[in-house]
Amino acid sequence: MENLITLNRKEQIEKHATGMFRDRGYAASSMRDLAALLGIEAASLYSHIRSKEQILQNIVFKMASAFIEAVEATEGAEPALQLTAAIKAHFRVIARNLDASAVFFNEWRHLSEPHLAKFLALRDQYEQFYFQIINKGINSGVFKPMNEKLVIRTMLSSINGTHRWYRKDGELSEDQIADQLSELLIHGITNPGKK
Repeated sequence: MENLITLNRKEQIEKHATGMFRDRGYAASSMRDLAALLGIEAASLYSHIRSKEQILQNIVFKMASAFIEAVEATEGAEPALQLTAAIKAHFRVIARNLDASAVFFNEWRHLSEPHLAKFLALRDQYEQFYFQIINKGINSGVFKPMNEKLVIRTMLSSINGTHRWYRKDGELSEDQIADQLSELLIHGITNPGKK
């Protein structure tokens, strides 16, 4: 865990709010609760942030940028290698930001317009990146012909759920999970040498 002393006040507010939104949910979290966690008066929060939703926006859009940057770094590889790298990159963003990932996946619905529309457009852009990889792989014969949307939603749903159970001190390391997760999602559990 980061040393909160090294964070400025705005970063401390966001870090505590992220944990609170994860534990209680956005709707059940109040600015008064956040101020109490920080040991300051509620009115003092507003000298650093405009609103509770501004904190949510910061968390959600930082995570969206992290996911997009991670998969964009995989461009140029052939489809199977690119999909493997994209799955690993997606998981690593989650593993390195567990609290923010939980907020990103569970609390985005509380965004108001125009922020909600922007979030949904970014999500569509992200899914389109996977669509292109899978479509390219199907067209080149590397992947079996399947419905691309079904494949994408199955893969991303599987990876997105890892924030619920992954722990840095768990049985498997981040790299081991990234490797096995990509292998599982791309090749399944069938041993090609056995029938």
